[in-house]
Formats: sequence, C-alpha cells, structure tokens
Amino acid sequence: MTATSELRVNGDRLWGRLEEMARIGATPAGGVHRLALSDEDRRARDLFRTWAESLGLAVSVDGIGNVFARWDGTAGAASEDRRPLLLGSHLDSQPTGGRFDGPLGVLAALEVVETLDEHGVRMARPIEVVNWTNEEGARFPPAMMGSGVFSARFDLADALGAADPDGMTVSDAIDRIGYRGALPVGGRPIAAALELHIEQGPTLEENGCEIGVVTGVQGARWFDLTITGEEAHAGSTPMARRTDPVAALGRFLVDAYRRIGRDFAPHGRLTFGVLGAEPASRNTVPGRVTVSVDLRHPDDSTLDEMERALCEQASRACLQRGASWRLEDVWRSPPVLFAEPCTSAVEAAAESCGYTSMPLMAGAGHDSVHTNDVAPTGMIFVPCEGGISHNEAENITPAQAEAGANVLLHAALRLVEPASADMLSAPTNQPGGAA
Repeated sequence: MTATSELRVNGDRLWGRLEEMARIGATPAGGVHRLALSDEDRRARDLFRTWAESLGLAVSVDGIGNVFARWDGTAGAASEDRRPLLLGSHLDSQPTGGRFDGPLGVLAALEVVETLDEHGVRMARPIEVVNWTNEEGARFPPAMMGSGVFSARFDLADALGAADPDGMTVSDAIDRIGYRGALPVGGRPIAAALELHIEQGPTLEENGCEIGVVTGVQGARWFDLTITGEEAHAGSTPMARRTDPVAALGRFLVDAYRRIGRDFAPHGRLTFGVLGAEPASRNTVPGRVTVSVDLRHPDDSTLDEMERALCEQASRACLQRGASWRLEDVWRSPPVLFAEPCTSAVEAAAESCGYTSMPLMAGAGHDSVHTNDVAPTGMIFVPCEGGISHNEAENITPAQAEAGANVLLHAALRLVEPASADMLSAPTNQPGGAA
C-alpha cells in the first residue's frame, strides 16, 4: 500500500469529470447556465449520484435537496467515532456562470474518496461528499440556502417557501426534479468540514501562489432600496417640476460609490446588481425605482458603519429631489473565522505536497460559512485566471485543479487518519466546533 504521505489524486480523472459536468447547461461562450433546482441542476445531480454510487458510496438526500455520498472507509480503524468529515461544495451556477465555481469542490472531494479507497487507506471516521442546494441564490434567495438550513441558520419552512421570479417555490421545484429526500435536514453531528473552491479574485495569481489557506469569510449584507417619486408624462412635465426617483437614484449611486470607496478602503465592497423602474414605460417618468445593494467587509462593526453611510447617502439624495426611500433587509451573513485545526491542516498539506501557499480572507460567501456554525471548518483556494468568476470566462488549469485536490486530500488525512484522530476526537462548544 502506498504511504499516505506519497498519495496523490488522479488529475486526469478529476479533469475529465469536470469537463463532463461542464457540458450540462453549457453556454455558447464556454460557461454554464445551471440554476438551482432546474432541469440542468437535476441532470448534474444525477451525474454526481451515478459517479458516487459506482464507487460504492451510500447516497442520501435531505428535505432541502442536499445530497450526501458517504464513504465508510473505516474498516479496521480503532476509532468508534462515527461523526463524518464533510467534503464538498455545490453544482448550481449563476445564469451565465463559470465551469468551476462549485463543481471543483464537489468533484475534487469525490476524487479524494476514490483515491483513498483505491489505495486501501482506512480512516478514523467516515467521509461524506456533499452537494449543497442553491448555493448561488441566483434563482431563489437567499444564497447558501441548503447549508443554511442544515446549520439551522435558516428555517426549513421559510426556505421551502422562497419563490423565483416566476412564482415557483423551492418546495415545488424540489418535487418537480425529484430531489426532496427523506433524510432530516441537519441535526446530526459532523466532525469537521473542508471545501475546495476557486478564489474568485486575483490575489493568488498576482502573488504567484498556488494555494490559498482561507482564514475566514468576510461579512455580507444584502438590501433592496426603493425610491418613490411621482409618475408623470415624459413630454408634458417640465424637468424642474418632476419628483423623479431616477434622478435621486443617480445621485445616490454616485455618492454612495464615492463614500464607500473613500472611507472604507481597501476592504469595503459595494455592489448594485439589479435595477428596476415602475411603470416600465418609455414615455412615463417612473413613480418608483428599486436597486439591490450588496455590502461586504471582514469586520462586522465596520459593516454597521457602511450601512449607516448608505442610509445617509440615500436620505441626502432623496431630500434633494423630494422623493422618499426605504431600505429593506434581504440577507445578512456575519464575518467568519475558520477553526485553527482546519487552517493548520490546509497549510501543512500544501507544504507537504510542495505547493506555495498564503493565508487570505474569502471575499465571497460560501457554504463553509454555515458549516462553520456546527463543526470546525476550513477552505482551500486555487487561483483562477484573471481573478474572474461569476462569468463564462472563468478558468483554471488542470494543474491547478489537481493541486487543490491534493491539498484537500492531505488536509483530510491530517484531520482524520488514525494517527491524528485525536485532533477531532471530541465535540467542542467553541465557535466553529461541533455542537
């Protein structure tokens, strides 16, 4: 049997699966359109399930559609601790998403299990490969839904009742694709969780670094801003007589960008992603405009300051135009720091495999934010070309995918192989520990 220190994944096999998965929902520009709980998502789930079952993994699905593939490679191990190590990510995408955001983490986890099994490695506890439901939140808000319900951060009934723009609920969509499982959502102990992901930013590439040791995830807050004015005829109403919410919105957008960029650099982030006007008529001054707001920062108290600044800018812009405004909470995700045993395991794994690494904070939300609520959690980043993600141009190389999977493999070995099983041998009540 190969010594565990010498184990490496089969990079060609991993890349082949990534390419096959990318054909589901493929777009002409080279990306994927695979929205959560769509027909394309069902096909992706079916393919993952086929691969997992062909390896002898026991597949189960819970009530929000999260899919778990369990490898019970513990024969002969002395430990009686049955809490699994959770490895995985998601298979759904943005409307014009890339091929690696999510699938890399799921399929690399599957490759880790296959590598361990074919080399006869016996672990101190089982491993479960997970595909979380609706990580992206592009069709059904909020994002990271499946892991959020699993961790009890979201209520199951609320999640099932969330609707897409066409009025279809999550509950109906899960039933339509046949992925409402019998397994209860969450409520069971997990030893630890690891997630491999593309960085979705330029830091690793700019630093010539092969592996990111993710120390945590910055906080995010989503809002919907509504500015209300007065509908009027486009031709008959003089500019000076208008209560035009579009004019107020324009002033707000410029001032808010300037304020956040100036006062909260370099870590503050502000994004306006979805804009709308009512009534949507070419020759009518709108009576109402709406814009989605995404605020991010690694520090929660600074996010409070950013939110206050946002409200100040909205108030000032609307006062100038005689308009009114309302800011509605959509979703809040506080900053997260990952558990030291997991970050140390990732750092040591990168070193043992001969890859350069650096610590960094994740700018995007991930399912690991929620698993961190119930178990020690860690993340591994690999570079992506130009730092581009949520884009059909998103790209990584086969060597980068293989490097990430090798680090995932050796981080898992450091956490749970029999010689180091004590690392996760008992639950903890500390943040990021098993409940």
